[in-house]
Amino acid sequence: MEAFRARVARLRPDLADRVDTIGSLDELHLLDVKLNRLSRWHQPGLLLIGDAAHAMSPAGGVGINLAVQDAVAAARIIASPLLSGTLDDGHLAAVQKRRWLPTVIVQTFQRLLHRAIFARVMAGKQPKPPRILVLMARHVRAFPKLPARMIAFGPRPERAPDFARRKP
Repeated sequence: MEAFRARVARLRPDLADRVDTIGSLDELHLLDVKLNRLSRWHQPGLLLIGDAAHAMSPAGGVGINLAVQDAVAAARIIASPLLSGTLDDGHLAAVQKRRWLPTVIVQTFQRLLHRAIFARVMAGKQPKPPRILVLMARHVRAFPKLPARMIAFGPRPERAPDFARRKP
C-alpha cells in the first residue's frame, strides 16, 4: 500500500498531501476503458447510436460530442421516413454509413493518445509528443487549431435539420 501511495504522490505531486487517506486497495475503483464499436448498429426497428454503438475512451472528452452528432444525423436521416411510416432498414443503415468514418477516426486518435501519452504516464515515464506532431506544429500554420476543432466538431460535423431549429 505504501508503494502505491508513493507512486501516486510521484505521478501527481498535487495529491501528495492526501495519499495517506487511501486505506486499502479495496477503496480504489479502476475505470475499465473500452474502445470498440459494433459492426452493425441496426436491426429492423432498432438503431443504436452513441456508446450503444461505439464505446469511446474518455481520452479527449469527445464521446458525448460523437453521440450528439450521431443523434443529429439520425434525426436528419430517419425523421421524415419515420413520420410518414416508410422507415426501413435502409434508412437505419444510412445513419451508420454516415457516422462510421467519424467514429473510426476519433477512436484511432484515442488509441494513439493511449499509446503515446497515457501508457507512458501509467508506466511512470514522461510522455513526449510524437515527432510528426512537433514537425506539423512548427511548419503547418493551421495545425495548432486542428486539435481544438476535432474535439469541438469532430471529423464530420452534423447540422441539425430545419425542423429541429428554433424559428427566429
